Amino acid sequence: MLLLSNLWFLLIAVLFIGFFVLEGYDYGVGMATRFVAHNKDERTVLNQAIGPFWDANEVWMITAGGAMFAAFPNWYATLFSGFYVPLVLMLFLLIGRGTAFEFRIKIPNSKWTATWDWLIFVAGLLAPFLWGVVFSTLVQGLPIDKNMNMHAGFFDIVNGYSVLGGLLITLLCLYHGLVFLTLRVTGDLRNRARTLAKKIFWALAVVALVFIVASYFATDIFARRGTILVPVYLLDVVVLFLSLYFLSKERDGWAIGMNAGVILLTVSSLFIGLFPRVMVSSIKPAYDLTVTNASSGNYSLTVMTIVTICLLPFVLAYTIWSYYAFRKRVTSNDTTGY
Repeated sequence: MLLLSNLWFLLIAVLFIGFFVLEGYDYGVGMATRFVAHNKDERTVLNQAIGPFWDANEVWMITAGGAMFAAFPNWYATLFSGFYVPLVLMLFLLIGRGTAFEFRIKIPNSKWTATWDWLIFVAGLLAPFLWGVVFSTLVQGLPIDKNMNMHAGFFDIVNGYSVLGGLLITLLCLYHGLVFLTLRVTGDLRNRARTLAKKIFWALAVVALVFIVASYFATDIFARRGTILVPVYLLDVVVLFLSLYFLSKERDGWAIGMNAGVILLTVSSLFIGLFPRVMVSSIKPAYDLTVTNASSGNYSLTVMTIVTICLLPFVLAYTIWSYYAFRKRVTSNDTTGY
C-alpha cells in the first residue's frame, strides 16, 4: 500500500506540473492582453493564440483534484475545507475567464468587449497568484489539529512568505506566456512580447532568488531535503538563464522548453520538500498529513492505478495531436474568433 501511496503522490505532482506548464502560459497570455496588445483586434489575436488549448489545459487541474480526492481523501478534505475561500474565488475566476473567451465577440459593442477583456486579464493575474499562495502555505505549515481539521486565520494563509510565493508564480506565468507568444504570433506583437519577456525575466530572477532564501528560513524543506533541493535549485537557475539566452537568440522553441523546465523544477521542489507529507501542521509535527495517514485503502489505489495505466496514453496522444494540429502561428488577420 505504501508503494501505491507514494506512486499516487508522484502522479499528483506530475499532474500539477503539467497544469502549471500548460495552463501557466494561458495565464501569462491573459496578462499580456494588457501589456502587449494595444487594441481590441490585437487582444483577439492573443486570445486566438491560446484558443485551441486553454480548456484542455484546465483538465490537468481538474484531474489533479480528482486524483487527490480518490487517492488521498483526507488531504482533499483538509485542503479544500481550509482553503475554501481562495479556492472558490479561483473557481469563479476560471469560470469567468472561460465565459469571457466565448462571449467577448458575441455583441459588436466596445464596452461589452472591453468588460470581458478585463475579466480575462484579472483572471490571468489573480489565479496564478492564488495558486502561489496556496502552495507556499502547504510547505510553510498551517494550523492542522490531530483530527486533520485546519483552523487557519487570514494571516496563516496571507503572510510575507505566501505573498512572495504568489508573486513568483504570477511572474513565472507571465514570462511563460510572453515566451509562448513568440512562438504563436507574428510581426509587431511578437517583437513586443519578446521585449517585455526580457524585462520581466530580471524581476522573475530576483523574486525567485528571494523566494529560495526565504524558503530556507520560513520552512523546513532544506533541513529535510537539502541534499536534493540545493542541486534542484541550482539547476533551476541555470535553466532559467538558458531560457533568456535562447529567447535573445530568437530560438523560441528552445526558450519555451527551458522555461517549461523552470516550472517543472520549481513545482517539483515544493513536492520534494513536502514528501512524505502532503500538508504540514504548524501545531505539531505529529499532526502532519502524510501519504500514509491521508491515503485511501489498497483496493481503491489498485483500481485507480489500473484505470490510469489504460487511459493515460490516450490523454497524452490527444494532447500531442492537438498541439501538432494547431502548430501554425496566429497572424494579425485572425481576428474572427475569441
